[in-house]
Amino acid sequence: MGKEEKIVQELKDYRDVEICSNSDPLPVLLKKKKAIRKYLEAEELKPYQAELIKLQKHLENNRLKMIILFEGRDAAGKGGTIRRVTRYMNEKHYRVVALGKPTEEQRTQWYFQRYVEQFPRGGEIVLFDRSWYNRAMVEPVFGFCTPEEYQTFMEDTPSFEKGLVRNGITLIKLYFSVTKEEQKRRFERRKTDPLRQWKLSEVDLQAQERWDDFTNMKYEMLKHTHTTIAPWTIIRSDNKHLARLNVMRVILNSMHYEGRDELLDYVPDSNIVVSGARELELMEAQRLRSGKFIG
Repeated sequence: MGKEEKIVQELKDYRDVEICSNSDPLPVLLKKKKAIRKYLEAEELKPYQAELIKLQKHLENNRLKMIILFEGRDAAGKGGTIRRVTRYMNEKHYRVVALGKPTEEQRTQWYFQRYVEQFPRGGEIVLFDRSWYNRAMVEPVFGFCTPEEYQTFMEDTPSFEKGLVRNGITLIKLYFSVTKEEQKRRFERRKTDPLRQWKLSEVDLQAQERWDDFTNMKYEMLKHTHTTIAPWTIIRSDNKHLARLNVMRVILNSMHYEGRDELLDYVPDSNIVVSGARELELMEAQRLRSGKFIG
């Protein structure tokens, strides 16, 4: 069976069989296959997106507050996941925060201050597309903070987050873990795709050559800031769709809410979702085997 015939057969395994034809040229078949895959993935997310609306309503009715941190390497899939999580939410009761470089005035303030200013009011979810953990990863790798500032951050963060949780904020910390090969593939796509070129920054261009530096920073971050009261959840994100689906499961499992659809599968895929403690164990095993961390 040739390549075209295989694609036709795969297409016939999907729902809308009538849209494909044996006479379609290969580029058309590939385009149809991609469109059907995206449609089916979007449909799979919809029941979970409906549950997120219920969760949001529960927060609103009870004046509760939630913060979700989206951290990870460049091109790890954070932005796309945020868009799927919030797609059908009530815009009045959530905010996505992606802060730029601090101003000169902000540099003189308590490090956490500009983030605290963005914290949720009662009944609101705030999703941070990168957060105060810039100081644990990007800043030390590129020399944007002093060693003393980095050390102070690592010492202060557990007690800072403990205070947030004890004051009634639900804090969910997600770290998106992409492989070096997949990150490179995504960067190459950004270089050639005019719709994605805006995503490619100077920092991105150095991400591959500084891979080991970021890996070491990831280890130190997990070692010092993964706590019982504010744990990290690692999301394996080479497969964007599975990452998005499982992030929704993690968020929905963070609290009880009214009207939960008990027929849905809320169990995170263990191949995609890993606890921060388990990730530390895996990284330490990598170091013992090969002499360094891998990712």
